Amino acid sequence: MNFSIIIPAHNEEFSLEKTINFIEQGVSGEYEIVVVNDHSRDGTAGVVRRLSLQYKNLRLLENTDEPGFANALRTGFYGAGTDVVVPVMADLCDDPHTINKMYEKIGRGFDVVCGSRYMKGGRKIGGPKLKSFFSRFVGLSLNFLIGIPTHDIANAFKMYRKRIFDDIEIKSRGFEISVEVPLKAFFAGYRVSEVPTTWRERSEGKSKFDISKQGSGYFKLYLWALARRMLTCLKKKK
Repeated sequence: MNFSIIIPAHNEEFSLEKTINFIEQGVSGEYEIVVVNDHSRDGTAGVVRRLSLQYKNLRLLENTDEPGFANALRTGFYGAGTDVVVPVMADLCDDPHTINKMYEKIGRGFDVVCGSRYMKGGRKIGGPKLKSFFSRFVGLSLNFLIGIPTHDIANAFKMYRKRIFDDIEIKSRGFEISVEVPLKAFFAGYRVSEVPTTWRERSEGKSKFDISKQGSGYFKLYLWALARRMLTCLKKKK
């Protein structure tokens, strides 16, 4: 297998099968799909067990740590059977056709490849306007201010070489993990790139992301990145 697709799933019984089918139709090559059941109280696990009879590259992991997006991703990252991982949301918002383009860039020596909604060729369809403004501002301003080579740092849809996790300490407990990992990898000297992707607001269920509750984590990382960049510049001047 070349890479692992990680799907964190909390109460995604009604969208998960469509997402897995969509991935199987849109992704080529050898890969595994790892669904991380994040303390679901519905039939999420049962959906995976049933589909695993059809898709032999599909398996289920349980998040045995505290519930939450960050811990579910950690479970998937460290439980993956390959050296390359890419999180895909269980709600059909990510475009799996982007994954092979990501892997092509991994093959060219990059360590983090971001699915970008805000570069040429990328699109963001639907979603709350405030959330869209927030993610666009964070992505474009960090690209300009610290030079990280992606315009969409906030998108969770990124492919990683697992070796980066040996050199960075992940402290996030929520969705901000998707910003923390590429930022820390960038400052650690790993190669970051991006490819255009299309993101669509979920058609079923309700998003788990709440900007009023989770925005502070993003803001702290934003300030940390600016301070880290400033410190680096000061050291170069000495």
